[in-house]
Amino acid sequence: MSLCVVVAGMLLWGGAERAQSGSAPMTAEQDHDNMMKQLGIEALRPGPSGDENAPNHANYDESKANPYPKMPDPLTLDDGQKVTTAAEWWHERRPQLVKEFSEYVYGKVPEHVPAVHWTVTAVDHERIGFRAVVAKDLIGEVDNGSDPAITVRIHMTLVTPVDAKGPVPVLMMFGPAGFPSPHEPSAEEFARINAAWKKMMTAQDATLGQVFTDHPAWEPFHATPFRFPQLNADGGMPNTWQLIADGWGFALIDPASVQADNGAGLTQGIIGLVNHGQPRKPDDWGALRAWAWGAGRGLDYLETDPAVDAKHVGIEGVSRYGKAALVTMAFDQRFAMVLVGSSGKGGATLLRRNFGEAVESLTGGEYYWMAGNFMKYGASKAKFGSMNPGDIPVDSNELIALCAPRLTLISYGSPAKGDAKWLDHEGSFMATMDANRVFTLLGAKGLTMDGKPYTGPMPPINEGILGGQLAWRQHDGGHTDAPNMKYFIAWADKWIGHAAQQ
Repeated sequence: MSLCVVVAGMLLWGGAERAQSGSAPMTAEQDHDNMMKQLGIEALRPGPSGDENAPNHANYDESKANPYPKMPDPLTLDDGQKVTTAAEWWHERRPQLVKEFSEYVYGKVPEHVPAVHWTVTAVDHERIGFRAVVAKDLIGEVDNGSDPAITVRIHMTLVTPVDAKGPVPVLMMFGPAGFPSPHEPSAEEFARINAAWKKMMTAQDATLGQVFTDHPAWEPFHATPFRFPQLNADGGMPNTWQLIADGWGFALIDPASVQADNGAGLTQGIIGLVNHGQPRKPDDWGALRAWAWGAGRGLDYLETDPAVDAKHVGIEGVSRYGKAALVTMAFDQRFAMVLVGSSGKGGATLLRRNFGEAVESLTGGEYYWMAGNFMKYGASKAKFGSMNPGDIPVDSNELIALCAPRLTLISYGSPAKGDAKWLDHEGSFMATMDANRVFTLLGAKGLTMDGKPYTGPMPPINEGILGGQLAWRQHDGGHTDAPNMKYFIAWADKWIGHAAQQ
């Protein structure tokens, strides 16, 4: 089967330097330098070190963490007028924020991105935990007729329970795709495979016949021994097992099949395809927005699959993919829920905060995640002077607000277990608390604990705020959201009216 998805786009070059046809691809350093020249930046402030013993170590002193304490207000229009109704949010404020995040932070998706044609390449009948599932491996082939030298093939695997009574909610998860538990041949089939293999090898080398005779019990191919699953940090079953056991499905989508996770790849992948292999211009999309676009194209397919409850598809990711999950949810309103794991700067943590990871971290090594324009906020010397995080017109409180009133759970782990202070858990909680106002304006329950609106401070580890459609939980594990999966499932089930099928 196939699906043709057309997403509209326009290719503009502005003043971007073009790579010469047939020239060697740019390195990340060359691409970074190219963008600095386009922007007129002579020097960037260096990002801090994550090593607390280094001379340029990141700040972890809370008294110095808020040099730009005035957060932009998600409920104030650009002309200073206050947003007081849901209609004003939907028709005026939300479009403003989408435009500003696109122009200054994550980049714009071009108006004419090529069509994606989905094909189910293989179907496997497997078991996840103690439940039979159908696993479909899919390729989303992006039409590259405009530039045949660049190929983009989005890889996604969809897994749903066999015994579901109807369409099931699905959690799309950023990470490697592929069959999670391939169905192996039977004992009889293994015997036939081994006999054929021995016959073939003996035909190639007659002396091997004596080897097989001397070792009659040995077989080259045999069933994989049973292994207990790798348990989550909290001792629970793997996330995929928990989802299937509760009657959900899951989709694994590989971000690298959409866009490479490096600067050298910007002239390849979906960004490179749309730009015909040329460097980006300053407001072009970065990798985070490209990964979010890819998730949206995956959802295009899920909307056609009868096994999927397309109104209840969520998105999930950890670390850089946690950033991508939040960006996906903010820009694509078809996603019903999100689990944002340990996302840090560029995700749920306030960009204005000077704590751990910094804006300068994103304008340096990880510049390709963001729009080129974002580099301006790390500039120490440029044709426009210098800029700092306080000059960014939007922040993560407004990014979280763009998810309202849909189900949004911000997840972190424990610094003591490896979810580093670098991620600024407090800064994420501050942003979540401020976004709360938009959820309530739109008629949703915001941060709620024990039936009452939560007013702070950041709760202790393992004490979640899970009573509303905006939720927070910091678990006692490391750099993962796995210990929060069981809480996410129960929380989402409540709001979408899903009951596990036993």
